[in-house]
Amino acid sequence: MLNTPRKIIELVLIFLAVANIGLAFYLARVMKAEARPEAATVVLVEKGLSPEGIARLLHQNKLLKHPRAFRLAYSLYYSPRFLMAGEYSFEPPLTARKIMQQMVAGKVLLHPVTIPEGLTFQEIAQLLEQKGYPFHGSFLEACRQAELIADLDPKAGNLEGYLFPETYHFSRGVSAIEMVKTMVSFFRKNFGPEELGRAGELKMTVREIVTLASLIEKETSREEEKTLVSAVFHNRLRLGMKLDCDPTIIYALKLEGRFDGNLRLRDKSLPSPYNTYLYAGLPPGPICNPGRSSILAALHPAPVDYLYFVSRNDGSHVFNRSYQEHQRAVLKYQLKNTRSLR
Repeated sequence: MLNTPRKIIELVLIFLAVANIGLAFYLARVMKAEARPEAATVVLVEKGLSPEGIARLLHQNKLLKHPRAFRLAYSLYYSPRFLMAGEYSFEPPLTARKIMQQMVAGKVLLHPVTIPEGLTFQEIAQLLEQKGYPFHGSFLEACRQAELIADLDPKAGNLEGYLFPETYHFSRGVSAIEMVKTMVSFFRKNFGPEELGRAGELKMTVREIVTLASLIEKETSREEEKTLVSAVFHNRLRLGMKLDCDPTIIYALKLEGRFDGNLRLRDKSLPSPYNTYLYAGLPPGPICNPGRSSILAALHPAPVDYLYFVSRNDGSHVFNRSYQEHQRAVLKYQLKNTRSLR
């Protein structure tokens, strides 16, 4: 009789062990069972949703056959790690285990967005709005957080010039400030110690290089011409000549909300510090966000003595050393177009 309680305990332990083994086999089978959605299924898991609520949501989307088993498996094998909130794309072949691992790792759906070279920060904001990009907050307001670049450009009043053109991938609901921080971090990756050293050799600040790069970006999209355009501007700056850069006037008109897509001869008298037809030297700051090739061109102008260039109206330009040669090119290519006199 004295051994009866011990036997009962042993039987209970054996039962529990068998039950645990059975439960483990059951959960393993359920977690390995393949769901068969016809295509990728996108599910938005809101912040604060409990594991039980997540299991129900997945079941409602026909991704789980056994939501209670999913919830139990999470508690036994994955807690205290979180099932991360966010937007997920679950793609076949799919199992409950694969879903669990994806959510614990927080592998949320990323939305691509390409920021082309040469846009202003206002134009980037318009692009994001047109595409209905799923972010929170004001992109324009985020772009005014000049402290994000103050160590490289203490004179910056906003982030114009420092939103690096690239294809980015952000999750749904990312904040505008996080997007902007990422773009600035990409600028830093592309303007590192080597570029800073070269700017020092040219006796130019980061702001001056980026401003020059923005002019180059807006003047030509041809890679082979960028160092030549850079040379023209460097040579003019060295000689104290005005840059006579049309895109700077366009930028000034945009700042005033007056640009209608056409640049007129009278606009060259626009009283703006950005008007390089009126004022010698670089404009006060960048007029767009330049790409890496334009930044490199600003840092490494071609070793030529050109002072002028004019458009052939096909995207390419003619470069000349003398004003007489330039005027002949203007007569040839721009006789009916007074926009691009240099």
